Amino acid sequence: MNAIAISDLQLVLAASRVLISLALSWVLRLGLGRDIAISSLRMVVQLLLVGLILAWVFSLQNPWLVLGIGLVMTFLAAHAASRRPKRTYPRLLLDSFVSILISALLLTSLVLKGILDVQPWYLPQYLVPILGMVLGNALTGVSLAVDRFTANLDAGRAEIEGLLSVGATSREAAHAAVRDALRAGMIPTLNSMAVMGVVSLPGMMTGQILAGADPATAVRYQIVIMFVIAASTALGCLMSLELAYRRLFDSHQRLRIDRLLVRS
Repeated sequence: MNAIAISDLQLVLAASRVLISLALSWVLRLGLGRDIAISSLRMVVQLLLVGLILAWVFSLQNPWLVLGIGLVMTFLAAHAASRRPKRTYPRLLLDSFVSILISALLLTSLVLKGILDVQPWYLPQYLVPILGMVLGNALTGVSLAVDRFTANLDAGRAEIEGLLSVGATSREAAHAAVRDALRAGMIPTLNSMAVMGVVSLPGMMTGQILAGADPATAVRYQIVIMFVIAASTALGCLMSLELAYRRLFDSHQRLRIDRLLVRS
């Protein structure tokens, strides 16, 4: 079974469905018309460009070029993750990049060589899509974890400083904030795993089935990817929180709330 080709006319017909969202925005006076139009246009342009770029990427046989593309993807993911938290601090972008880079590349390498045994390991048809899925979930987890952690420090400043004043170490004082932030970063991935196959059919599995792959094979790929995504998200969140902790507590066991900046 081959995938059904989608013509330009069919794309236009599908795109016309955005008029429903625009009509609802206008009737209910949501004020989202401009955002819907711009987001839809950006999505179409970006995906069409990605389609052209991936055709070129998949033809590459140079591991350094493929790794370079992976680093660019990782930086863009880190940039997106660092822009989402309401509160920021110096070098948040660097911390996001380091945590996402290590967690995503480590787990992607594990699945490519340790599980799927892809030959060669840098085969773009496998590396780029898998890395993209891992990065997408890792950036969401990291951004949520950092956002919750910094919010907890800001809201619980008095309690944390009180603990520090009676002899608690900075790690002991920050433990509850870190635990709550790690839970927040993991919730989207865990929720997705809990309803997968019952409420939702994941994109990778659906894409493989539409492309003609055997459903059983598609399911096995999706299981592998979801476990890798969960591990990468957990590791990325933990690393980002550790780096944030080191930025916001100094060597004298003091909370440096002055380093937190609230975005306008």
